[in-house]
Amino acid sequence: MSNTHATVAVPAFPADVVGSLLRPAALKKARVQFQNGEISAEQLREVENEEIRHIVAKQRELGLKVVTDGEFRRAWWHFDFFEGLDGVEPYEADQGIQFNGVQTKARSIKVVSKLGFNSQHPMLDHFRFLKEIAGDAVPKMTIPSPSVLHFRGGRKAISTEVYPELDAYFDDLAQTYRDAIQAFYDAGCRYLQLDDTVWAYLCSEDQKRQMRERGDDPEVLARTYADVLNKAIEGKPADLTIGLHVCRGNFRSTWISEGGYEPVAELLFGGVNIDAFFLEYDNERSGGFEPLRFLKPGKQQAVLGLVTTKSGELEDPAVIEQRIKEAAQYVPLEQLRLSTQCGFASTEEGNSITEAQQWEKLRLVIDTANRVW
Repeated sequence: MSNTHATVAVPAFPADVVGSLLRPAALKKARVQFQNGEISAEQLREVENEEIRHIVAKQRELGLKVVTDGEFRRAWWHFDFFEGLDGVEPYEADQGIQFNGVQTKARSIKVVSKLGFNSQHPMLDHFRFLKEIAGDAVPKMTIPSPSVLHFRGGRKAISTEVYPELDAYFDDLAQTYRDAIQAFYDAGCRYLQLDDTVWAYLCSEDQKRQMRERGDDPEVLARTYADVLNKAIEGKPADLTIGLHVCRGNFRSTWISEGGYEPVAELLFGGVNIDAFFLEYDNERSGGFEPLRFLKPGKQQAVLGLVTTKSGELEDPAVIEQRIKEAAQYVPLEQLRLSTQCGFASTEEGNSITEAQQWEKLRLVIDTANRVW
């Protein structure tokens, strides 16, 4: 990477989109057909291409200045990316990830050899296709944050033969992401978003208790993850914007963690060199805006997730505007932007919301942001 530490110009649009979108019926059908051996990988890709063209055109039509491919080629927001890394293998777990009252499919990953980023990673081509069809909008790539790879399985999911000491693992994890960031940049990416559930877990007393029960110290984990993130983005190109979405879990409209950002705010906002933090603020589980006081003045943005993707009921624009004003008491308005609280389909199952409601939510974000800024 180029060894520059210049201040990054965060994309200057008030309304943003977090990433995933509901999978349309034609895409869901094609994926089932592919899994059943009824259509080829090429035929599936043709369906994906057509549906991605459609939703990119729809995002632009709504007035978004940044577009994603809706994560339409993935089954999961994170596993698909991790499985493309050197050293990572998927496996069928004993049970799925436990959300509030519901479990995901039983799938997980483990590190079986030295970590690395392969220049043939399929998501590089996924991005190239998005860039090709984005027109005058900024194409944004979303990938899971490095901390998620460690946290999902912990020490048990990392080979002790390959990594007897975790220091070497975390060094390789940071380097893997440095290589990934450079590869996406070389493919033309100028806006990359890292999705991270772990920072929200570190705000939850219940989740921290579970970490201690498995032998992890939450305070040590937080410092380690902050260090890995900073090493991963150190010396990144000056015209590359990197965002971090801090997510409390999103599966079929349910969640995992609760608690405001205060426990990690000083370390995360004040100590991690991210350009834009996507923060969930759609309900009382998210806490107040006071933690935003730790954002670096003039250098970082907070993208306020004030519009929920977990239900189709539309928020009152006046209430959203009032909450933006409240947030502006702790950080200047020019450092704030607006988005939904999360994507609409972190996994291919999607949230309990219709496609029409999804577009209404995004329109609400755009219209409100345009009024405020």
